[in-house]
Amino acid sequence: MDDMPPWPGPPGRPFHITPSMRTGEDDLFAALDLGTNNCRLMIAAQTAGGFRVVDSYSRMVRLGEGLHHTGVLNRDAMERTMEALHSCAERLGRRQVRNIRAVATEACRRATNGQAFLQRAKAETGVDIDIISGREEAWLAVESCANLLHDQRLGAARNRALLFDIGGGSTEIAWVRTEPDRQTESLIGYLSLPVGVITLSEQFGPIRNLTETVYREMVAYTRAFLRDFEEIHRIGPEIRRNQVRLIGTSGTVTTLASLILNLSRYARAAVDGSLLPAASARLAVRKLLGMGHRGIEQHPCIGPDRAPFVLPGCAIFEAIHDMWPVGDIVVADRGLRDGMILRMIRKAYPTPPTRRTVRQNAPYKKHFTQSSMQVTGL
Repeated sequence: MDDMPPWPGPPGRPFHITPSMRTGEDDLFAALDLGTNNCRLMIAAQTAGGFRVVDSYSRMVRLGEGLHHTGVLNRDAMERTMEALHSCAERLGRRQVRNIRAVATEACRRATNGQAFLQRAKAETGVDIDIISGREEAWLAVESCANLLHDQRLGAARNRALLFDIGGGSTEIAWVRTEPDRQTESLIGYLSLPVGVITLSEQFGPIRNLTETVYREMVAYTRAFLRDFEEIHRIGPEIRRNQVRLIGTSGTVTTLASLILNLSRYARAAVDGSLLPAASARLAVRKLLGMGHRGIEQHPCIGPDRAPFVLPGCAIFEAIHDMWPVGDIVVADRGLRDGMILRMIRKAYPTPPTRRTVRQNAPYKKHFTQSSMQVTGL
């Protein structure tokens, strides 16, 4: 959609953050999210209601390809990612950016050569990328969706929200306390699973030949990671009291929404902030299973690059919904970049104490690792 070809200029040209020189020029903020599957950049300016996107970039790089089996980032994946990072640096070089935040997630957290790769990226592009924890990843997703937590157009006010973000190498789940009267939210607990669309596809592949039996095994495998979180937080009773809003921020739920809306091509404006009936989402999953890999590749809202990861994402979604069966899912086409931009804007332009604030509590946390997988036999 908004992709551009990789920057054809000489490698190693770093960008520089410079203050705006023209009087009245908007301050620009940039956020870069280097995930297991995608490299995404957003450049935005503050507005009265939040921010306005000035430039954006997204490229599927599959940085975590093969990581599940080897524990390291492979050469081809790193080269693809470096091309994307050079493109990001070129875009940043065209703008006068007040501040930038760049983060890496599960692939670089897990890979033994993840930090070395980011050091190379900084030397070649000038982009300083931090590896963030699963907790911060979950909280940034919450911040990006803050207005959806309280939007009364999405149903009656709730005092709890469960947010999930299905990524390439991990899935982040945030359990949130909301205070509708004060328009605030606080993080009760989070869960970071080492289960994402790439890791699941590699573990249960080849996806081209996926059977219904293998698909159900993927669902059961993912669901097993959720039981301890439910035991501690007792989310089920809150759902039965109709006090939980379920929000999905991943490409999986936006794809399901596209199918249900029968879009001829993906349209963010139609999908972001929409309310997806859970029964319709389940029917869409069944439709995808019946289409087969070739049919999924040919769907105009998916395409061949994303096709291998659609059904693994659906398996993660179904595992989450099996455990926490909320009637409707709020669809959010937003993520870490949005959260980082909002955080930078708040820091640059602090709001008065009487305005809306976002608070963090010290949450229960459980971040599953490969070692815990081996101990539990999963």
